Order: sequence, then C-alpha cells, then structure tokens
Amino acid sequence: MTHHISAMLDAHPQGAGTLEKDKLTECIAACFQCAQTCTACADACLAEDMLADLVACIRMDLDCSDICAATGNILSRQTGTDADIIRAVLEACRAACAACAQECERHAGMHEHCRICAEACRRCEAACAALLTSMA
Repeated sequence: MTHHISAMLDAHPQGAGTLEKDKLTECIAACFQCAQTCTACADACLAEDMLADLVACIRMDLDCSDICAATGNILSRQTGTDADIIRAVLEACRAACAACAQECERHAGMHEHCRICAEACRRCEAACAALLTSMA
C-alpha cells in the first residue's frame, strides 16, 4: 500500500509539499488501514453473541473509522494545504485512535478482532504523532 502512496506523492507536481515524505506516506497508509480495520471490527462485534456488551466498542470503531478515512483523504491532498488544519485533523485522529484502542483492548482477551483493531489504532496513533512531531 505504501508503494502506491509514495508513487502518487512523487508524481504530484508539488510532491509531499512541506511535509516529510516518509512520515506522510506512513501516516496516510496507517489511516486507511485503521479505517478499514475499525469498520471490520465493528461488523465483527455486531456478529458476536454478547452484542449489548460491545455497543460502546462498535460506536468507537465507527467514529474512529470515519476520522481515520477523513484524515487519510486530507493528507492525500497536496494542493493548497493548510498546516493548521493538518495539525488539527492529526490531533483528532490521534485522539480517536487512542480512545478506540483503549476500548478494543478491553475486549481483546475475548475477541481477536478487537485485539487486531487495537493494534491498528495504536499504529495509526503513532503515525499521526510522528507526522505532527515532524511538523514542529
């Protein structure tokens, strides 16, 4: 996945703009992977027998998925980027991933999909933090 992201950044007339290309590439990939994983986790939760115990997890998964997808889309656009907006969406994504990971970790012992989701969220949280740090 990162190969195509990197290739598109290279093909763009403005490249990665003012952002560090490797960190930007990793963050975009982590955002889209997390969005997919959270959606799949929410769907898996819906199939569990103990559905009532997973309502908060499902909501958190869906919120995190939406925020990650939006962040990945915004980071993919290099024309006329606004550093303040990028910082704000990275902070929001990092916060959503931290909260979702924490919720999924509560269920990880019983549900493998929650363990996998928590890992994807932690990876995305770290990628957002790394990109934010490189912008300072």
